[in-house]
Amino acid sequence: MSPTLLLFVVLAAMALAYHLGRKRAIRVVGGVSQINRLHSLPAYYGYYAALWAGLPALLLLLFWIGLQEQILTALTVAELPPEVTADLSEGRLSLLISDIRSVATGNISSGEISPEVAAAAEHYHRLEGIADLALWGLIAALVLAGTAWGWQHAKPSFRARNRVESIMMLVLILFSSIAILTTLGIVLSVLFESIRFFQKVPWTEFLFGTKWSPQIALRAEQVGASGAFGAIPLFTGTLLISFIAMLLAVPIGLLSAVYLAEYAPRKVRSWAKPVLEILAGIPTVVYGFFAALTVAPFLRGFGESVGLDIASQSALAAGLVMGIMIIPFVSSLSEDVINSVPQAMRDGSYALGATQSETIRRVIFPAALPGIVGGVLLAVSRAIGETMIVVMAAGLAANLTANPLESVTTVTVQIVTLLTGDQEFDSAKTLAAFALGLTLFVVTLILNVIALHIVRKYREQYD
Repeated sequence: MSPTLLLFVVLAAMALAYHLGRKRAIRVVGGVSQINRLHSLPAYYGYYAALWAGLPALLLLLFWIGLQEQILTALTVAELPPEVTADLSEGRLSLLISDIRSVATGNISSGEISPEVAAAAEHYHRLEGIADLALWGLIAALVLAGTAWGWQHAKPSFRARNRVESIMMLVLILFSSIAILTTLGIVLSVLFESIRFFQKVPWTEFLFGTKWSPQIALRAEQVGASGAFGAIPLFTGTLLISFIAMLLAVPIGLLSAVYLAEYAPRKVRSWAKPVLEILAGIPTVVYGFFAALTVAPFLRGFGESVGLDIASQSALAAGLVMGIMIIPFVSSLSEDVINSVPQAMRDGSYALGATQSETIRRVIFPAALPGIVGGVLLAVSRAIGETMIVVMAAGLAANLTANPLESVTTVTVQIVTLLTGDQEFDSAKTLAAFALGLTLFVVTLILNVIALHIVRKYREQYD
């Protein structure tokens, strides 16, 4: 049966438990006129009953959905004849399990249905029916038991508000922990794979090498059979394109924010800001097309007219288009920060005889500086993590150069390239993607820590 239907049933049971708990709390004290004898408001007794009726059932449903398929698969495979699963590789066993599930659900399998597969599919289908009945039974039991528990505690002396607040605190801590543990899991997964890479390739070669060629040759006697994993060209290309993008986005975005927040009439601001923010909703692949089909040919033609040799895929083209894409981030965030500066600071500056431009430069801008720096940092992170524009406008060549007119590549593009298609995760070529991700994470973290220190230093002047 559908888990969605079961979820709605649990939510309906929680609503019913709330109603029963609240009514009982009012009834045990002799009616609405006597609710002052209750320790808490009647609604808290209803909340307590609803939480006990729903939370255990929802937790069971969550774990059941996550584990049911694995358990049913293991039980089904255990019932297969030994000669069917003997000498099967992991891939072929996965294909066999997929066929069994397809037959059990009525879909088409990847080949002819053998008697063993048909019998296993029937067994799998039967187990699914048993699991559904067991799930409904357990959910019903938990809901009834939780409702009875909450209903029983609807007494005048029971501290329902304290219990409800404690339960909600635990729920908030649980969800906060999920976010933290997810981040920790991502970092550890990248770290462990990076350690495996550095066991194959020295970290000094990776961090200080100037040659990037991760293509492993098929035969040892071929040139470059061991590959080259010097990441300096990738870091250089990433910084070059990001620098060009920020060189365009920060001045235009910041000046646009100042105009819209301080100078623009209300009518102009009402249509100018939505038009500017439309840029943020354009897919990055569209920016990539624009860079490859319009900006790059224009730059190449302009370069030929003035005697410059500009590559058809250049860092300049990618950086300019990326800067256009980032303008709304800088502008929108900076405008919100400027508008949040108290009006009293403006009025005080005007009262001392300062002009509007002097007020903006000497009062508003310094007060809004921490928020503006935060917006710029967000834009930098957006630029560093961009992939599609670089792939289509800057190319895949790992060139160690500071010339924006040449073709370069970035860390994110190489990560995508290394993990595209069927890969072997015991190869240095594939593991290099995790090393690149870890290095990019560490560098970004260091930059954020430095920026946070600067922001706090300036913020202290306006606390």
